[in-house]
Amino acid sequence: MFKRLLLLVCLLCGISIASEAQKYRTAAGVRIESDRFGVTLQQKLHERGTLEAIATVGARDYSATGLYEWHFPLLGKRFNYYLGAGAHIGNLKDRGVFTGGDAILGVEYKVNGLPFLLSADVKPAFHINHDDWIQLSSGISVRYVLIKDKKEKKRLWPFGNKNNKKKQEEKPGIFDIFKKKDN
Repeated sequence: MFKRLLLLVCLLCGISIASEAQKYRTAAGVRIESDRFGVTLQQKLHERGTLEAIATVGARDYSATGLYEWHFPLLGKRFNYYLGAGAHIGNLKDRGVFTGGDAILGVEYKVNGLPFLLSADVKPAFHINHDDWIQLSSGISVRYVLIKDKKEKKRLWPFGNKNNKKKQEEKPGIFDIFKKKDN
């Protein structure tokens, strides 16, 4: 079921609209994979880019992953898809320290009216010094929005701020030195 949903989302990626992709600055929460449990922290860097840190614990290993993700709107501002890449380091019970690279592809939904993000993703990884050289995992994350994105204030006056207009008129220009001063 999850694979079909992800495939459908990948096909719908082409109908994304041009608008802001994320509705938050910082979010933290839990990540559940088939054989691991973890925590996740996501920080918005710019309009479409985030950094995500994931720490997971499994029966045989624990690891920390850092990812850079690009977000693209899908069916509105609150529902988007993302893709990204990064690296991980961890400790395997029998072999010791391992490292590797990661990719991620997923969907994210900002719950309307609540400070929660729901996401589902597929995260393939390759490992160095690990029993499994390649791993394909999928996970579900629930994050709480710690810092909201700043909203742009709506103004009734459509042609800029009236106060700024007065300030601009008061500023002296280059040719003001030739004007006659009133004393």
